[in-house]
Amino acid sequence: MEQLKILIVDDEARMRKLVKDFLAIKGFRTVEAEDGEQGLEIFFQQKDIALILLDVMMPKLDGWQVLKEIRKHSTVPIIMLTARGEERDELQGFELGVDEYISKPFSPKILTARVEAILRRSNAISGDVIEVGGISINKGAHQVTIDGVPVELSYKEFELLTYFVENQGLALSRERILNNVWNYDYFGDARTIDTHVKKLRSKMGEKGDYIKTIWGMGYKFEVSA
Repeated sequence: MEQLKILIVDDEARMRKLVKDFLAIKGFRTVEAEDGEQGLEIFFQQKDIALILLDVMMPKLDGWQVLKEIRKHSTVPIIMLTARGEERDELQGFELGVDEYISKPFSPKILTARVEAILRRSNAISGDVIEVGGISINKGAHQVTIDGVPVELSYKEFELLTYFVENQGLALSRERILNNVWNYDYFGDARTIDTHVKKLRSKMGEKGDYIKTIWGMGYKFEVSA
């Protein structure tokens, strides 16, 4: 398998080495940046970065600033590495397009498991195309069109829409959605899903109404007749 490249942006040299060593065991290539400014420079210079591990608190440019700039140009999967902070910080991150959160201190094995899970799906070789209600999802190319018009979705928004469409008509609890879209080891919160659903509906325009809210439980994807 081709060695995928991961950009590690963290001002702690010890943390970068720890993450790099564990990713190397799994066969990943890594490139490092010691601050946000350098991270942006490397990202825009090297066009083959498959995923970014991004620390929040850094000199020059912090993780939020780096995230905002990258999201103007790319939907590359981004995992934020953050000290245990307040809940609203995580919700802000999801609003800005973070795909996963991992709080420090963390288990390197859990980190690599999440990296593998994201890359396994975002680099799918399947050419499967799902079409329903004017929505076309190309799983292999990770592309979505609505009534023939391309829609830019983040990695997690794409996964969420695909999961809804593949389970249309079924009542899906928030716990079930977390387990299937955010992986079994993601200890998230219902608001994580609600934030992503809100953004997904907005990007889908009128088709966003296909995602029905089931109060007190979760959601159901249902195409209007």
